[in-house]
Amino acid sequence: MSTVVGKRTVGEVMTSEVVQARPDTSFEELARVFTAHRISGLPVVDDDDKVMGVVSRTDLTRHRAGRGQDGPGRRRMAWTLRRPADTHPVGGPALAAGELMTSPAVTVHPEQRVVDAARIMERRHIDRLPVVDEEDRLVGITTRRDLLRVFLRTDEEILADVAGAVSGRAPAAHRIDGLRIDVRDGMVTMVGAPEPALDTTALIRAAWRVDGVVGVVNRLTADRESDHGQ
Repeated sequence: MSTVVGKRTVGEVMTSEVVQARPDTSFEELARVFTAHRISGLPVVDDDDKVMGVVSRTDLTRHRAGRGQDGPGRRRMAWTLRRPADTHPVGGPALAAGELMTSPAVTVHPEQRVVDAARIMERRHIDRLPVVDEEDRLVGITTRRDLLRVFLRTDEEILADVAGAVSGRAPAAHRIDGLRIDVRDGMVTMVGAPEPALDTTALIRAAWRVDGVVGVVNRLTADRESDHGQ
């Protein structure tokens, strides 16, 4: 009987170590962080790690150009910020993250499906989504690139990685010669009768963790032929 194991979740593809800012993070510090980490945006969190908004390189560029601080679809946050006197660029005082950010942030939860996160990004025209827990505390971030790694892989690439992952789950004393793996449009089908000592559940889980896998069909059966001397 075929069993399809669920869909990939955001929690499986997100980055847990997130570069983040506070509301009073200065313009210059934001610019430095973007350059140092080679990123184009980051979440802004409060003292309780709750996500307040997202600030991007574009936000900094707009401010430098003297426009976009109160553009359409944006909300200015009223913060009393303490900034060093030397953080004012030519043309006016520099704003901090709390004033530059887009708020409220569009967020997702770890248990949401990757396909749903991709749809949100497409609909909202954004490239990153902070991942939050049930109390809106930051637990990770997922980007368009993370999601593309899942979707934009050939079946051949997925098959090679699944084969490697499954082989790695087999103890050295056992073989998985009785296993056949097929991949079509990201759906993995595992057929055969591997040795009884092998943990088939672990094999399925190993396949499921491979980037690009959207589901796993389990058609594995117990290898009983060896019991009859065949």
